[in-house]
Amino acid sequence: MAWTREQLAERAAKELKDGFYVNLGIGIPTLVANHIPDGMTVTFQSENGMLGMGPFPYDNEVDPDLINAGKQTVTALPETAFFSSSDSFAMIRGGHIDLTILGAMEVAENGDIANWMIPGKLVKGMGGAMDLVAGVKRVVVVMEHANKHGESKVLKACTLPLTGTRVVNLIISTLGVFEVKPDGSGLVLIELAPDVTLDEVAQLTQAAYEVRLK
Repeated sequence: MAWTREQLAERAAKELKDGFYVNLGIGIPTLVANHIPDGMTVTFQSENGMLGMGPFPYDNEVDPDLINAGKQTVTALPETAFFSSSDSFAMIRGGHIDLTILGAMEVAENGDIANWMIPGKLVKGMGGAMDLVAGVKRVVVVMEHANKHGESKVLKACTLPLTGTRVVNLIISTLGVFEVKPDGSGLVLIELAPDVTLDEVAQLTQAAYEVRLK
């Protein structure tokens, strides 16, 4: 059985480490904040100028002026810091963020990622994705393994406009977990979602990969 959105977020949370500064992309990655392991301290950073985000607010706690980069309302913590967007991007570009967890429309076997636009569709812009994949120490992608037509989104080469080249370190899809080889020569399947078979992965994966289940 393929992982659900919450299960994807729970699996992605296992990539967190104590003391990490982390940036979460929009969509499924925002759910990772709900699955921080007990006893672990993680500080979330947002491109719009916030360091130290709290949990999503209850209805009676919503402050419309307090939002993350995805325009979702969030809460502040006693240690939260606010600053300009330029300072926030200086943190990202300067390599001060340990981990970013992003969604993707396509990922290639060499670590290329496309996650910001589909040609012909109106988009507001790339946002911070290009800076994140270039400046953050580790890039983890959380994604559906196939599109709504049943076609693989884990490809030999991306067909959509790229966000970054050879930047992805780990792919967590609805079917399993793939490491990206550092030399860009392919993927390594290290984990299967519960009840997912190797045959299912093979049928829905265009990219080249090896199997080394842990």
